Amino acid sequence: MIWLWMAVLAAVAIAPLLVVWLRQGTIRYRRETAMALHRSQLEEIDRDREEGRLPEEEYKAARLEVQRRLLAADQIPEPEANRAARGVMIATFVAIPVAAVALFIPSGLPLVPSEPHASVIRQRDEAAKRDNALIEQLRQKLASLPPGSPEARQGYLLLGQALVSQNKLAPAVQAWKMALAMKFDPTLAAETAEAESEAVGHVTPDAAALFRKAMAAAPATAPWRPLAEQRLREAAVLESNGGKSPLPGNAEGAKSGS
Repeated sequence: MIWLWMAVLAAVAIAPLLVVWLRQGTIRYRRETAMALHRSQLEEIDRDREEGRLPEEEYKAARLEVQRRLLAADQIPEPEANRAARGVMIATFVAIPVAAVALFIPSGLPLVPSEPHASVIRQRDEAAKRDNALIEQLRQKLASLPPGSPEARQGYLLLGQALVSQNKLAPAVQAWKMALAMKFDPTLAAETAEAESEAVGHVTPDAAALFRKAMAAAPATAPWRPLAEQRLREAAVLESNGGKSPLPGNAEGAKSGS
């Protein structure tokens, strides 16, 4: 069935070229165009004379001038027909379907059966197992590193990023808070506050405090500053209402530059 649709699409693609190829006598060169213009001027002069809008003397003078131009236009040389254009069109007709097949074959063949859904699920589960194993190895490595060392801080940063990739926001927040305790970074603080807010569904007091601390330490041009200001407004509304409300959508979190 897919071959039929491919043939239909190829036919649609070359249809405009085929129409142009089959049309004959529609291309006018300079001489023919000029002569057609002057003939129409003669017809217009005759109509003006018949309707009384043009005196006899002016009619004769105008007609004589147009006839003179008509004779001059008849002497304009015409360019020779470009026979190479026909060959180009034929080559294009052949190249379009050949190119379509050549582009399609490397990416997939319609005769190859699609991958079963169970196989896709199995591959996804295997990838998740590999990710969990790497995260566990990273945790074991962190346990052996000196607390507060630059290597430990970098390990907690990587652990948080790996957990976020699995949508495990709460443990990712804990890992990033460990990194912040070792060395404060406003961008990381904003990202941690955003992850904590998304994890619980609203801006917590701890997240609001992190946002304020990050804004106080970050430059005015920080790209995540508008998001932090929005979250602080939400926190103020929640505090004034004394309740909790969901965040208005999954806004894009700040990106850690550490």
